[in-house]
Amino acid sequence: MTQVGERELLSQIKKGNQAALGSLLKSQQTRLFNICLRMVGNRDDASEVTQETFLKVISNIGKYRGEAKLSTWMTRIAINQSISFLRKQQYRRTVSLDQPAGGSVGVSDDQATALRSQIADGREPGPDLSVEKKEMLGKLQDAMGDLDEEFRAILILRDIEQMEYKQIADVLHLPQGTVKSRLFRARLALREAMQRRCSEESSTSGAISGGVKQGEVHHD
Repeated sequence: MTQVGERELLSQIKKGNQAALGSLLKSQQTRLFNICLRMVGNRDDASEVTQETFLKVISNIGKYRGEAKLSTWMTRIAINQSISFLRKQQYRRTVSLDQPAGGSVGVSDDQATALRSQIADGREPGPDLSVEKKEMLGKLQDAMGDLDEEFRAILILRDIEQMEYKQIADVLHLPQGTVKSRLFRARLALREAMQRRCSEESSTSGAISGGVKQGEVHHD
């Protein structure tokens, strides 16, 4: 939506035009639902959070002053509602935003592209995906769920929604420098979560394999 179109739509909404409000919500519904889904990890919960987001938009749109794009403002509400939901559900994770990044290992833009290609689609994996890709997708989604919600939010906004740093700063009310440093730590945390899950899976597979061997019965 162009700035002119956005201003006209907002003007109509503030005059009480319900059709204009409906048009705005419809135009943003899929995008906001997908953001909520990637944040909370469950379609039913995402539907609930999206509805709460729309209620917030409806009740506060008269106060919107245009300091950020309308879509950015709505994204901020969706992220905040998702974070509030996760906190209420006690989904807090142990990764601290203040914890310094250990070592010099970073996560490259290529890896960010891989993240985007793996989880940008909020649908269930299709039958055309190989077993290996489905397993990797599942691990990646689980690893995203291990992250602190603020880390999850910044990965979604940058690596999936492909927002510019300025937009992300507007959504999260953070300086751009903080956005960049938090994104680095979020990518590192995601990598560590993936490695931890892969390591746990390998340990479990090894234990099962060892148990089978010990339980083998040999017949002469």
